[in-house]
Amino acid sequence: MKGRILIIEDEEKLARFIELELSHEGYQVHKCTDGRTGLDRALAESYDLILLDIMLPGLNGMEVLRRLKMEKDTPVILLTARDSVMDKVAGLDGGAVDYITKPFAIEELLARIRVCLKLRRPSTEAAEPGFREGQLVWQKLVLDEPRRQVFWEDSAIQLTNREFLMLQTLLENRDIVLSRESLLERVCGYDYLGDTNIVDVYVRHLRAKIDEIFHVNMIQTVRGVGYVIRSE
Repeated sequence: MKGRILIIEDEEKLARFIELELSHEGYQVHKCTDGRTGLDRALAESYDLILLDIMLPGLNGMEVLRRLKMEKDTPVILLTARDSVMDKVAGLDGGAVDYITKPFAIEELLARIRVCLKLRRPSTEAAEPGFREGQLVWQKLVLDEPRRQVFWEDSAIQLTNREFLMLQTLLENRDIVLSRESLLERVCGYDYLGDTNIVDVYVRHLRAKIDEIFHVNMIQTVRGVGYVIRSE
């Protein structure tokens, strides 16, 4: 699988055409036909790229982009019939990585998608447990510390800042069982006064985004103590 792509486009025939072409190219594709549903799905799941129309029912594309960028750094390519310079500038300033005007040739869209995904992928040297130039590796998972990105092979995994810190801490201390208290201090800070159960919440999020999708058992629970990632 080359990557997971979400299409948010209300022109159903166009969305279906793009879906078929991307699936043929080896991408895993989902699509939504209104802005609110698209935003909910983009926030709830991990995607390598989002193709986003601007003129959408429910919630327009620029608002979807604004709200998405408050939570995630998933790259977005805007698809729209609005081709003025100001529209393009607004979209790029809003956080989009590219802008393609309708009608477009599917070959151009595919080329822009390839460029976008290539720019986000870390260099893939042989993957074995340990440190490598700012990377933490476990099986096919790569955590790139300088760029704050996480990948499973070619698939980017979108994590919040605290989820990233949780995963980073567990990988840095592999084979060491970390208590909820120590994880809480690393993720939320020493002055956090909340319940340690928040650690369990972040672990559940990580398992949903990694273990369940890629069918592994990375983060293990040690009853009465905490959590650990063991070397393979």
